[in-house]
Amino acid sequence: MYQELHQSVLLNESVAALVINKSGCYLDSTFGRGGHSRAILNQLNNEGRLYVIDCDPEALVFAEALAKEDDRVTVLVGKFESVIVDLLSQGKQFDGVFFDFGVSSPQLDDPQRGFSFQHNGPLDMRMNNQTGMSAADWINQANVNDMKTIFWQYGDEKNAARIAKAITIAREDKRIETTRDLVEVILKVNKPHPKEKKHPATRVFQAIRIFINDELGQIERTLPKALKLLKAGGRLVVISFHSLEDRIVKRFMRSMSKPESIGRRLPVVPDYLRPAVIKVVGKPTKACDIDTNVRARSAVMRVAEVL
Repeated sequence: MYQELHQSVLLNESVAALVINKSGCYLDSTFGRGGHSRAILNQLNNEGRLYVIDCDPEALVFAEALAKEDDRVTVLVGKFESVIVDLLSQGKQFDGVFFDFGVSSPQLDDPQRGFSFQHNGPLDMRMNNQTGMSAADWINQANVNDMKTIFWQYGDEKNAARIAKAITIAREDKRIETTRDLVEVILKVNKPHPKEKKHPATRVFQAIRIFINDELGQIERTLPKALKLLKAGGRLVVISFHSLEDRIVKRFMRSMSKPESIGRRLPVVPDYLRPAVIKVVGKPTKACDIDTNVRARSAVMRVAEVL
């Protein structure tokens, strides 16, 4: 049933960094279509185990198929944040935890998911399209200030205020239901420019997707929990696809690789200060296959090891 629907980014590099014990237990927190999971399994022996997480119903079809093929695989359903909380409550420990953040190519390429401005379809953008507020629900009721803030904060859209205003005007005539509806409104403000490589709707679509799925909030809350799942010597491997994600990962790893700081004016140094928890392994790694996989051009991998 499995087919390679897209090229997994930094596949060899991430698996080499992650799997340091062939008999170990590993967690793929962002299964997608299972490219990284299958590569991890190829490095494990019969005693090795792999847990995989996803909340996308379509991705879970592939995850369940993999579990039927290979009894070393356990499928966990839900957002990675909530599932990792459950694993912590169960006292689970892993030799490695892997994250591949962002939206997957199959999600982008499916018009019915509404992630892409390049395909017309329902304006949805939910990672789990069976629950929660869709992008259309939000865009048709959000006030102009909230939209302006989201477009600027998560998309770095310089025309955020004008686009937000244009949306409020457009939805007075009819509800914005499809990706094409939204693109048409954006193009009234952001005119295509021959020197600009990005589509004029790129930043707004990115911003809405990040907001609807609470992507950055999940990352910030989950990384500290993921560390608690790791055994001593265990590896945390993270692939990010844009600067907002990577900034969170970089700052987190930097802070956890140093002892907890104290104020210079404290007369006595407390004995309960947190020591360094991890060491950063190697330098950030960027994808080198961008000629064959243009979506990998901004991917960055960072690796840390628990002390």
